[in-house]
Amino acid sequence: MAFTKKEITQMLDALRDRYPEAGCALVHQNTYQLLISVVLSAQTTDKSVNKVTGELFAKYPSPADLAEADQQDVIDIIKTIGMYKTKSRNIIALAGELVEKHGGQVPEDYDELVKLPGVGRKTANVVLAVGFGHQRIAVDTHVFRLANRIGLVKEKDVLKTELGLMKVLPEDRWTEAHHSLIFHGRNCCTARNPKCGECPINGLCEKVGVE
Repeated sequence: MAFTKKEITQMLDALRDRYPEAGCALVHQNTYQLLISVVLSAQTTDKSVNKVTGELFAKYPSPADLAEADQQDVIDIIKTIGMYKTKSRNIIALAGELVEKHGGQVPEDYDELVKLPGVGRKTANVVLAVGFGHQRIAVDTHVFRLANRIGLVKEKDVLKTELGLMKVLPEDRWTEAHHSLIFHGRNCCTARNPKCGECPINGLCEKVGVE
């Protein structure tokens, strides 16, 4: 059974009240740093990324600097995170394309972002939402799992989940919903042992997929 607009609002309000600090956990000072950090965060935690980006951005403060980097030097900095060989290659190539094709600036355009090495749909949406203030729903593992478990959507893949959420959630709260669901997934609605007794939306959740 689909949620009403009133129930959706109640759900978003409850999550916002529980997680008023919900937002991008990646430490960054500009869109270049944000983009690189999001690429590095694939299949690893934001906390682990934050541990390496301070040194990375100190050594390579601009796309032009990173574009000229030696891959082994980058690996030495980011080797504590997963897929560091692929990620080091991607961020160097990405920086090169920013310099060559975009004047050293991160493009404020979805189609241009996803052309960059290592940048997929989720990364592009995060950059547009956090870096440029667009309303976007970036579907990571938490958002995918929670959206389907709660019953906001009933989809089998990430793209359909994103498109489904765009239909049921008010557009002016897409980015907020993305961050709230991530925080809820980390702190309460965990994958294996969700804390349903502590959940602020327990009365609305359909508990799809929960035994």
